[in-house]
Amino acid sequence: MAKTRAQRKAERRAREAEEQKRSGSERRAESRAQHDTQIGVSGDVAEIEAIEAGIAAGADEADLEVPDAPHGLSRSERRAEAKAAKQADRKKRDEQKRRERDQIARQQKKASVERQSGARGGVVGFLLSCWAELKKVQWPDRETLVQATAVTIIFVAVAAAYLGALDALFSWLVKQIL
Repeated sequence: MAKTRAQRKAERRAREAEEQKRSGSERRAESRAQHDTQIGVSGDVAEIEAIEAGIAAGADEADLEVPDAPHGLSRSERRAEAKAAKQADRKKRDEQKRRERDQIARQQKKASVERQSGARGGVVGFLLSCWAELKKVQWPDRETLVQATAVTIIFVAVAAAYLGALDALFSWLVKQIL
């Protein structure tokens, strides 16, 4: 016959009561051991006590510092450093903007000079603008010039041979049809 939930619950309570009577002294010993192993102070306090104990034992304070400990900077000092870094960053941005404005101003001035030279007489303005453009050209050296010339001549010869062959083929086809 199956037991009801209430019956199972009552049996469990009875077992627990028996165990408690048998192991009362064992449990007290367990709880005392657990209590002794628990730390009653925070990590910061324990760290400070350990450092003080190390100093009392004769160790150097610098050797006892943990790696993640703050390095003596107070909150106001950290704020001052952050503010100084922010100001330095702002100065860099302002300097960059100033350089960009100066560069744009130089380009605009150069463009206005070029426009004025183009506003001179028709032929004189044309020759001046041609001379200005020729100064901007990057002239090739002798080796590059010979190489580019050879490539051009070979390409023209191949294209001429191809077109000549097609012309001969189509003229022969036209003669055969007529």
